[in-house]
This record gives sequence, structure tokens and C-alpha cells, in this order.
Amino acid sequence: MWVNFMTNSNLEQYYDLAILFLRIGVGVIFIVAGWGKLTGIEGTQEFFGGIGIPAAGLMAWVVALVEFVGGLMVLLGLYLRVPAILLAIVMVVAIFTVKLDQGFSAMRIDLTLMLMALSLAILGSGKLSFEHLFKG
Repeated sequence: MWVNFMTNSNLEQYYDLAILFLRIGVGVIFIVAGWGKLTGIEGTQEFFGGIGIPAAGLMAWVVALVEFVGGLMVLLGLYLRVPAILLAIVMVVAIFTVKLDQGFSAMRIDLTLMLMALSLAILGSGKLSFEHLFKG
């Protein structure tokens, strides 16, 4: 098996495992970020207001829930495409409202998460997911 992996022979057999790894990484990061916002919602609302986000109180809740619930859905592979797109949008907004003025080193993680979420939106949940389990 290891020899086949190292020689690029039949890598298609690892496709669903690679998607699972992406889902774990993206899902856990967003669950933790969303939980932090939810448990400190007043601070999140203040921060959003301070950077000029309209309806900061409401948007803090929206972002926190998208990150937490969306992260759970991505992790589990449950109707993944919608939360993955929403998480990518959250990252685009974060880049343009907070990170852009700070340079590339400040936005590289947000950019990476955005691209990973978009990749998952394109690839789907894979076979190692609850979505596949429910469909199959």
C-alpha cells in the first residue's frame, strides 16, 4: 500500500480520505472559532461595530452561527456545499474588512480557509460522510 501511494499508482483510492482530511481541518477550525464567538458574543458584537460592520449585533450572531453550525456540518459531511460556501463568504468578508490592510501574512490563514472551503464546496462530502451514509 505505501509503495503504491509513494509511486502515485491508483491515488484515486485515497480521494475520499483526502476529502475527509479537508473536512476535519476546516470543520474543527470553524467550530472552535464559532464557539469562541458564541460564548463571547458581546465582545464579537463590539468588535464588529468597531470595524464598521452594519447591524453589528445581528451580524455577530450570524457569523458565529455560520462558523459553529457550518463547521459541524462540514466536519460531519452533512449537506456540505451550502455551509462550505457560507464559510468561504465569511472568510472573504474577514479578509476585506480586517486583514487586507495588514498585509499577506495577516490574511494567509483566512485565504487558505476560504480556498479549502471552496474546494470542499466543489468536491462535496465524499463517501466517508454522513451525507453518503444517508443517501446510500
